[in-house]
Amino acid sequence: MTIPHYPLYVDGEWTDRADHCTITDPATGEPVATVARGTTDDVDRAVAAAATAHADGSWRRTPPARRARIIRTVADALERRQEELAVLQTRENGATIRTSKVLHLGLSIAHLRYFADLAESYAFEIPGPDMYPFRSTGILRREPLGVVAAIVPFNLPLTVTALKVGPALAAGNTVVLKPDEHTPLLALELAREFEAAGLPRGVLNVVTGDGVPVGARLSGHPGVRKTAFTGSTEVGKEILRQSADTVRRVTLELGGKGPNIVLPDADLDLAVDGALYAVMANNGQACEAGSRLLVPREREAAFVSALAARAGSLRVGDPLDPATDLGPVITRERRDDILARVEKARADGAVVVCGGGVPEGERFETGNWIEPTVVAGVTNDSRIAREEVFGPVLTVLAYDSVEEAVALANDTSYGLSAGVWGRDEERALDVARRIDAGMVFVNDWHVTPTAYPFGGMKQSGLGREGGPDALDAYTESKFISVDRSGGLADHAAFAMVLGS
Repeated sequence: MTIPHYPLYVDGEWTDRADHCTITDPATGEPVATVARGTTDDVDRAVAAAATAHADGSWRRTPPARRARIIRTVADALERRQEELAVLQTRENGATIRTSKVLHLGLSIAHLRYFADLAESYAFEIPGPDMYPFRSTGILRREPLGVVAAIVPFNLPLTVTALKVGPALAAGNTVVLKPDEHTPLLALELAREFEAAGLPRGVLNVVTGDGVPVGARLSGHPGVRKTAFTGSTEVGKEILRQSADTVRRVTLELGGKGPNIVLPDADLDLAVDGALYAVMANNGQACEAGSRLLVPREREAAFVSALAARAGSLRVGDPLDPATDLGPVITRERRDDILARVEKARADGAVVVCGGGVPEGERFETGNWIEPTVVAGVTNDSRIAREEVFGPVLTVLAYDSVEEAVALANDTSYGLSAGVWGRDEERALDVARRIDAGMVFVNDWHVTPTAYPFGGMKQSGLGREGGPDALDAYTESKFISVDRSGGLADHAAFAMVLGS
């Protein structure tokens, strides 16, 4: 069977390379496509093309309404192709087809439409107040930064791309996009749609290839004015260090270890389903996953029993089957790392009450499969409670008071997401306000619409993506002073220093 091949996209041209990488299906190990393997020279060409496009003004001087129409046209094209692209997303990423249709394609389309609307309503220039006693006035402008580097992960490749490319283009910037080496296909399909929509050449460039050297070259490139990165905290710290050399802007959305507090009055069935949804969605590969469940000690046994039964009922299998609940993780290396972390927890005294291994059956002999796993008897100082696992693994911790639960929730270097479950909404909100996290979900999880900011505290990152001020992160503020005195004799500022 012939599989498709994708070149990289630089300066409005599709350019192949002699060196290719093969994208494989995480569920079967079968090849899905081949992709040109970019180099540092390709990064340099892409940044130069983006810088030229910014300098010639072909995009930044395009009226915001026109920029919005192009972004909207791309969103419409993705919607028309939603079924087809969801299958492609599932085959390169392993997400279940239900997740691909809604969380990957559906949310990406919503992101792009939101940023198109924002481009039309955003105040790129407003008159300021008169400035007494100087008889002058001011103009306040928001101008695009220039070349933006967007570096996205494998777990939500198109969704995260839309969160970065959408506002960057809406604000008039040019972009060099580096998709994860395991999941570049939707980024390249997105570039095709922007090209078809009439985006000027050089405004959007996609360089495929490995994180090192391609991503490392892009994140440290002196021609880049902003880096927008989603990925691990370790890599985010390195990008932050690199940004100091050119004093560039950064937006970092990094790791998480989301605490999920079950209050004593919580509905057991709702909280159990919610806790599993919080950690198992997208095959457990979500930075904002709720991976630490904190339950009242007096209800611990009931919760652990219910969690084990419910997790054991989840259907693991072909991610293209609409009945499947859980698909594979991205690579065999990730699978082995996750299983090793579970075994370490077991060796340290935790109890694996559900899962903890590879599902049985012939179909699971290939691919990167992990059973939905629940680990109980965990303490907050254990490795599995403190480090991001990034897989379908839920850890359960017991607490004796709500005050202790909040303290345990905040006792982490991360601060991306958190959750609270309880029948008394006001009490749940009070607890939510006391948790150090950029996003807190009450009786729900993974509700992250574009109209609200997405991001974390502490070592979960810097800045926010989405929300009504999303374009602020991709623009520079400029103040223009305009004298209104009418001549030298009446110029108050001059007279103050030079005399009459």
